Amino acid sequence: MTEYAVRNPATGELVETFPTATDAEVGAAVDAASAAYDSWGRTSTAAERAALIRRVAELHRERRAELAAAMTEEMGKAPADAEGEVDFSAAIYDFYADNAEKFLADEPIDLLDGAGSAVIRRSPVGVLLGIMPWNYPVYQIARFAGPNLTLGNTIVLKHAPQCPRSAAIQEQIFRDAGFPEGAYVNVYATNEQIADVIADPRVQGVSLTGSERAGAAVAEIAGRHLKKVVLELGGSDPFILLSSDDLDATVEAAVAARLENTGQACNAGKRFVVVDDLYDDFVARFTDALLAASPGSPLSSQTAADNLARQVDEAVAGGASLATAGERQGAFFPTGVLSGIETGNPAYRQELFGPVAMVFRASDEDDAVRIANDTPYGLGSYVFTTDAAQAERVADRIDAGMVFVNGVGLEGAELPFGGIKRSGFGRELGRFGMEEFVNKKMIRING
Repeated sequence: MTEYAVRNPATGELVETFPTATDAEVGAAVDAASAAYDSWGRTSTAAERAALIRRVAELHRERRAELAAAMTEEMGKAPADAEGEVDFSAAIYDFYADNAEKFLADEPIDLLDGAGSAVIRRSPVGVLLGIMPWNYPVYQIARFAGPNLTLGNTIVLKHAPQCPRSAAIQEQIFRDAGFPEGAYVNVYATNEQIADVIADPRVQGVSLTGSERAGAAVAEIAGRHLKKVVLELGGSDPFILLSSDDLDATVEAAVAARLENTGQACNAGKRFVVVDDLYDDFVARFTDALLAASPGSPLSSQTAADNLARQVDEAVAGGASLATAGERQGAFFPTGVLSGIETGNPAYRQELFGPVAMVFRASDEDDAVRIANDTPYGLGSYVFTTDAAQAERVADRIDAGMVFVNGVGLEGAELPFGGIKRSGFGRELGRFGMEEFVNKKMIRING
């Protein structure tokens, strides 16, 4: 049985438990979402839905402290980071409120024969299932719910079992914003119950953010039932350093890229690929800075720390060298830098989800690109260079869904987010976030 519980990772204390849903309750959630779609989803206007989403943004800001406190206790997020996450989530809802009518306006088609008219009309498809992770308990929901509720789809949301309190707070926000009963329904469901939800013919699509294993399992079930899925899975994003006119600033950016959310971000910089003439100087400064910035927040759980410790131990046993800030204490994990990682090392193609970086020496630009692309993942990437032409060239050659040049922390509500290869498929945020679960209905009028 799946346990939905708040267990403070800093102390290990079991704070609160939430009852797992019964089969009848899960069925009722789908019933409610289906009924809401058949009424509100089919009849509301873009302007009406935008007004509700704008109210969701306002309520996030009003309940910022409550949401942030829940995240801190559930998965150990630093309070300032938790508050920033709420603010960014509110901005996402505002973005869709601001742009709903523009994004959903009819799109004329130029007819080759010139007879009559034709348009693409974007309309909702129905009930969607969202399966969300623990690392960004509010932001992940905003990325999924913002565009799809604005479109007119309705949502059944299964949050991570360790984030039941923030899940409940957000469900209440949607109710208080004025969404009809069933438009957004939170369920504390088991994996087995979720398999039944995916199979339900009223459910038209699934969005999952999580592990490769979870993504593969959900995609397999969805495929059997001909359901569209959007998957945002793991990442082992390269941070490529080709040149710098301020190495200290570049190191500062590299540390920020690795330590976002205590290193528990899918699109964090994880593999630092540095050209030969900068490698020794960069690694020395980067190691000093990263080890001095040992995070004050725990990993999300004792289990997460156990998994990272196992990966680091296996990397060292496989020939890597580790520089570390100290000893692990429960869920608190020290920062570290792994070097000398060869292709046969277990860590070479793994994602390290925590404050440990891997560094790689590249002989030149071509070698840096080769190392960067030598991964089963393809989510994000970072390129640092003083050569604008090189930046364009390398960005074009990177196998990833996102490339950030000469900067970190540049994500925005207007920018599409997603990856390729084993990092998943589909996009969230921006205009593209509203293009995934939509009926692009063609209407042609003759004469």
